[in-house]
Amino acid sequence: MKPLDILKEYWGYDSFRGIQHDIIESILDGRDTLGLMPTGGGKSICFQVPALMSEGLCIVVTPLISLMKDQVLQLKRRGIRAEAVYSGMMRDDIIRVLDNAVLGGYKLLYISPERLSSELFLAKLARMRQVSMIVVDEAHCISQWGYDFRPSYLQIATIRRLLPVENVPVLALTATATPKVVDDIQERLGFRKKNVFSMSFERKNLIYVVRETEDRAGEMLHILQGVPEGSAIVYTRTRQQTIDIARYLEENNITASNYHAGLTDAEKDYRQINWTKGRVRVMVATNAFGMGIDKPDVRLVIHYHMPDSLEAYFQEAGRAGRDGKTSYAVLLYNYHDLKTLNRRVAETYPDLNYVKQTYENVSYFLQVGIGEALGRTFYFPMETFCRTFHQFPVQTQAALQLLNNAGYIEYHEEQEFKSALHFILRKEELYRIYETDEETDLLIQTILRTYSGVFANFVYIEETNLSHLTGISAERVYQILKDLHHNRIIDFIPHRQTPTVCYTVARVDTNLISLPPIVYEDRREDFLQRIDQIAHYVTSTDTCRSRMLLSYFGEHADHDCGQCDVCLARKKTETSRASDVQTAIQTITAFLGDGQEHRLMDLKSLPIQTPVFDEALQYMMGEEMLVVEGMKIWLNSED
Repeated sequence: MKPLDILKEYWGYDSFRGIQHDIIESILDGRDTLGLMPTGGGKSICFQVPALMSEGLCIVVTPLISLMKDQVLQLKRRGIRAEAVYSGMMRDDIIRVLDNAVLGGYKLLYISPERLSSELFLAKLARMRQVSMIVVDEAHCISQWGYDFRPSYLQIATIRRLLPVENVPVLALTATATPKVVDDIQERLGFRKKNVFSMSFERKNLIYVVRETEDRAGEMLHILQGVPEGSAIVYTRTRQQTIDIARYLEENNITASNYHAGLTDAEKDYRQINWTKGRVRVMVATNAFGMGIDKPDVRLVIHYHMPDSLEAYFQEAGRAGRDGKTSYAVLLYNYHDLKTLNRRVAETYPDLNYVKQTYENVSYFLQVGIGEALGRTFYFPMETFCRTFHQFPVQTQAALQLLNNAGYIEYHEEQEFKSALHFILRKEELYRIYETDEETDLLIQTILRTYSGVFANFVYIEETNLSHLTGISAERVYQILKDLHHNRIIDFIPHRQTPTVCYTVARVDTNLISLPPIVYEDRREDFLQRIDQIAHYVTSTDTCRSRMLLSYFGEHADHDCGQCDVCLARKKTETSRASDVQTAIQTITAFLGDGQEHRLMDLKSLPIQTPVFDEALQYMMGEEMLVVEGMKIWLNSED
């Protein structure tokens, strides 16, 4: 079958869009391929179609768990065998999925980058003798010059070498990459030959607007009221701001919800579904929200604060107008934002001595001696640590990230752990000793039917799943489990999101800690340049917004968009100036048409001595509306 036949059979489309077909043909030819496609460009088709045309398994690496789940569900509905492996899954489920992948049970296997280095995955990978391709989604994350560098992505090149089959092609996909990042992606993924396909990043239906304001809340409300159709996203910096702004919108009769990384998976899913289905109009979120979101009717994306880079801004703004209809990307800022961004340089790249001291303090806090803890993972309560050692969380997190990038530790800001329980009482004792109410009895019976091994070991559970099976609310399920724990019937560890630190090398002497230029000096300089670029973008009043963005991503635009705030302001100025010139022409014509003889110097006495006077005079002379001889001037009476 041809690619178009697959597209028609499984997706019902009659043709490919943009560069989709070129990318598909390239990867089917076995060539390493990088596809640059703006948000909404249809990246998933570029690997799902060739995966169905090829023998073996397509491995898809993506950091977006919500996207994994959604795409796997959609593929299964189309009769395509697909599964996913990601953080938070039970070990038995991971083993089952990977074993089926080894046996050829799937056409596509989605996996999070953090799982690539696990011993279990590496062991199963060595047995995968039919792999058709490796897909790297959000490929900019592999580049240390990318705005969202993730060290776990560096493992992909290793995975490629460990595959038992040779010359498995790699397809890398991203919506945001500068020319520098494009080259770096191909080098780090071990491309055998440079091979890039790129769509234009121009979004003709998206209107870019920058507003300088001291009243962000009022301006945001005014904009939302001015664009009443469709849904909206408001991006802000902190979790608390998502809560406060959503509450403010609700108080002003605009339905809103909030989203950030600190929510449980169940809460994230619930809020995202409500927004996707239109039950709330506005999602107020940190940058944790949006990647992989495919909601077509987003008419408005508002950045409540300046983002750190044009890459982040372009990615987030591009979530508006995916249905091709006119939509708006509005960035609010004021002078304080510029100062805040400059301050973030010192916060993101603290002094080397501070980084060393943080490493020392962390090791002391975790009671790790020199030469110890290789490969060990520790829970890391950030607040307790900062309180103990009088460190600020922002700089501490930055120091840990630098140590992570330098290879000393692996730091996860919020590693998610499912709820787990273990029955302390034996089964016969449970019924003989403990009397329960109706809800508790139903919950216990459901747990025993649903999960095996609960009397022998801790098992992971999901309160939302138990709620669905029993009809008891999730909040009540949680409370019953806590009561059972309190009464020593079970050991119960609630769901939590906890930072973790893993020593990737045994603890070294603090004096030996060093940060190579690629981790510190070079990255710091790159960060400064990004800040300069976003600052130039918001303060510029003479260059089309769309042109600035396209130029940043290495694309030449020979025309202005004609609809951003800069272009509209220029049109307004030009229209006003044209009106002034016309008025000046009328005044000159009336003055010279009074029948008297005039000299050029007589025009100097007219009450229109403004820049448009000379422009009007030059225009009239160019159009031969005037006759000038020496110092004399009069109207040309010839038709």
